[in-house]
Amino acid sequence: MQKFELMATCASGIEALVGKELRELGYDVEVQNGRVRFEGTIEDILKTNLWLRTADRIKIVVSEFEAKTFDSLFEQTKQINWDKLLPIDANFPVEGRSRNSQLHSVPDAQSIVKKAIVNQLSETYHRRTRLPETGAVYPIEVAINKDQVQLTLDTTGDSLFKRGYRIDKGGAPLKENMAAALVLLTSWKPDMPFVDPVCGSGTIPIEAALIGQNIAPGFNRNFICEKWDWVPDTVSEKLRDEADAQANYDAKLDIIGYDIDQNMINISKRNALEAGLEDLISFKQMAVKDFKTDKLNGVIVANPPYGQRLSDQESVRKLYREMGVVYKPLKTWSKYILTSDLEFERFYGGQATKKRKLYNGALRTDYFQYWGKPVWHHEGKRETN
Repeated sequence: MQKFELMATCASGIEALVGKELRELGYDVEVQNGRVRFEGTIEDILKTNLWLRTADRIKIVVSEFEAKTFDSLFEQTKQINWDKLLPIDANFPVEGRSRNSQLHSVPDAQSIVKKAIVNQLSETYHRRTRLPETGAVYPIEVAINKDQVQLTLDTTGDSLFKRGYRIDKGGAPLKENMAAALVLLTSWKPDMPFVDPVCGSGTIPIEAALIGQNIAPGFNRNFICEKWDWVPDTVSEKLRDEADAQANYDAKLDIIGYDIDQNMINISKRNALEAGLEDLISFKQMAVKDFKTDKLNGVIVANPPYGQRLSDQESVRKLYREMGVVYKPLKTWSKYILTSDLEFERFYGGQATKKRKLYNGALRTDYFQYWGKPVWHHEGKRETN
């Protein structure tokens, strides 16, 4: 099987997490800004699309070279054997971006790359007329940074955060892969209680349940490369069968999502039903200030409102104060709270054990972590109640 240079793209701040996921799947990786590089066959492309919880896309790195003129961009792009990737009827849109480069006009770069590919394919396939572009979609990107050109082919299609279960969402929803990252950055294990006190449309509890039962996050969706003529259906079927066998559908989980808004609880329940996890997660209407528990060694993960608008700031900071008061007695619990309010600790009433800078979309946020002190059985097991 042919080996490709591959990269998993991701949000800023979670590259190490994507690298860890890939290493756990058995790959040698190189972690870079906003992406993780690795090598693999078409089977690996499908496997990583299926299993990566925190990445955005899997791309084939077709070529990398320096280009300071459009002539150079054209000639070097034309030298690539595009016919090894694109059939005669391939529909290949070209997207582009450029930073700190002499070739700063993105539309021109896109059009030059498109023209060079058409030229190479026409010569190879002996076409005198236009290429039909009526077949499967092969999305190509030309990315230029400091005059270094990178040509990639996207294998994913809709971003990996689109798991397929979110049929409804509230305002400012958290992307599914970001929600998974928030869970993976905690100390939570499937035998521990898990609470999201401001669950919104239920994304964080649903991602926790997928992790808890080891369900492949891409199991219920398709990837654009599955329609390509050189990707055998049998590979996809085999990997999905393997993923199904690896899932631990019998794992008992203690996951609860609360929200002050009953409408959001109804939405969460619908999304959990769509994900096939409705029996694993409890969703209940409750305000943060009313939360109490006798359980031990749990984990709280919260993505509360950030108070970006001044008009919202007062009520949001009141919520942070309530969290501080309610969670203080829970000594064995660890609490993880994501917000863009850098003064969060002051209102919460305590300094975080650790902070981690993450980007929620384009917004800079901090993940404030307050680590609990677990209580252990004398046999060396954690207590949970």
